[in-house]
Amino acid sequence: MAKIQNPILTGFNPDPCICRNGEDYYIAVSTFEWFPGVGIYHSKDLKNWRLVSRPLNRLSQLNMIGNPDSGGIWAPALSYHDQKFWLIYTDVKVTEGRWKDCHNYLVTCDTIDGDWSEPIHLNSSGFDPSLFHDEDGKKYLVNMLWDHRIHNHNFYGIVLQEYSAKEQKLIGDATVIFKGTDIKLTEAPHLYKINDYYYLLTAEGGTKYDHQATIARSKQLFGPYEVHPDNPLISSFAHPRNPLQKAGHASIVQTHTDEWFLVHLTGRPLPRDGQPLLDPRGFCPLGRETAIQRLEWKNDWPYVVGGNQPSLEIDGPEIEEVIWSSDANIKDDFNSPELNLQFQSLRIPLGEEVASLTARPGHLRLYGKESLTSKFTQAFIARRWQHFYFTAETKVAFEPTTFQQSAGLVNYYNTQNWTALQISWHERKGRILEIMTCDNFSFTQPLFDQEILLPSELEYVYLRVDVELHVYSYSYSFDGQNWVKIPIKFDSYKLSDDYIQGGGFFTGAFVGMQCQDTSGQNRHADFDYFLYQPQ
Repeated sequence: MAKIQNPILTGFNPDPCICRNGEDYYIAVSTFEWFPGVGIYHSKDLKNWRLVSRPLNRLSQLNMIGNPDSGGIWAPALSYHDQKFWLIYTDVKVTEGRWKDCHNYLVTCDTIDGDWSEPIHLNSSGFDPSLFHDEDGKKYLVNMLWDHRIHNHNFYGIVLQEYSAKEQKLIGDATVIFKGTDIKLTEAPHLYKINDYYYLLTAEGGTKYDHQATIARSKQLFGPYEVHPDNPLISSFAHPRNPLQKAGHASIVQTHTDEWFLVHLTGRPLPRDGQPLLDPRGFCPLGRETAIQRLEWKNDWPYVVGGNQPSLEIDGPEIEEVIWSSDANIKDDFNSPELNLQFQSLRIPLGEEVASLTARPGHLRLYGKESLTSKFTQAFIARRWQHFYFTAETKVAFEPTTFQQSAGLVNYYNTQNWTALQISWHERKGRILEIMTCDNFSFTQPLFDQEILLPSELEYVYLRVDVELHVYSYSYSFDGQNWVKIPIKFDSYKLSDDYIQGGGFFTGAFVGMQCQDTSGQNRHADFDYFLYQPQ
């Protein structure tokens, strides 16, 4: 029995939905405004996981152009039934104000990494939908029901409605089966039939530090549901010293060895020596991650082994360990016809006219588009921060002719929070290296009047960021050997859910390559490689 260290999916990998097919295990996670939509990880032993699929990879399945920060894909639900995979997902179009405009869809595929079907629109009544396959062959959709009325709580309850696979639509009436507990913000429903009971697992308390997983049961599908006598099933709220905070938003799996496990969302705040423990509880630049706990059963109720808080280490299942090669350590030379699965763009796929792996062989060519503050078309290819200590590095060729053209290395949370080390143009100085920052929509240029001059004959510039827990800093090189560190330190916590302002705070920090040309001339930059190296 192998020991499993938490979290099992590091970096921005929230809202895990676990699914078993035979002796294979899969976890689907939210991707919000990042494209392709949904990440699916595969494991044989619940310990070692690898990213195998991003199923929503066509505009016909997912078009998030103009979506707000932290809109897009919320809480996908993956299941396997009738010899195929079923994926339910939400596309959230509005996050601020009284409404959460969102649309819920279903896609299917015979294999996890194949071409998923065109989407079937199910409803738009609320987010976090999932599909329940009952023993009698019927299928049901559950989702939280959103109430925009000013004098009501927004989270009205969990609603259940039958889905006809034959007609490819919801049928019958929608019925509210659970109003939640007094913790409220009841969301993320998953239904299970285990022995004589239907179990309804939900998340409550919001997705910050007071998050929890609540479970209820009933002998009737439509209820009434009684809440676990020792609810919550899991939470970190009462345990502020636990390194795994924000525990909640969970799903359950029974292994082929007849053991039970719970996967759940968690966040690891930066250490805050000498500061108050409770208010604020801290900042999580790696975003919301995925952890796993062992379950045991007492009186037909599940309990987390060791108590209802997360453990950093658990006993894995009685399954022989299967170790994959690590996909966290990337050096991509852009020699493949496709980008590594770790890379994503914002909101929409970037076609050959924006991001090309063929225009200059061995390079990723980005044609300059809109700024880092745009919610429409950014020429930006990035991957999530997954470690508290890492180096990211790239090598770029770029010949701007106006100050409206820039390209370089970006550390990004959302359109209102990022920093960028960029090659650009200055009327008097020529080609320069500069830094631009955006801090809750407050902009600075820390190298103003001290920009780094780039030799005219130099084709490539090497750019690097070193992330060291609380801070990160940029460096550059003209030859890839001799590096010059720019003596400016940036705070990691400013790229976290817990720092940003506005209606969505659900992703995590990213690092990547960007080219912008707000003159409209589509000036391109060529990136020769991208390296992500954990320290």
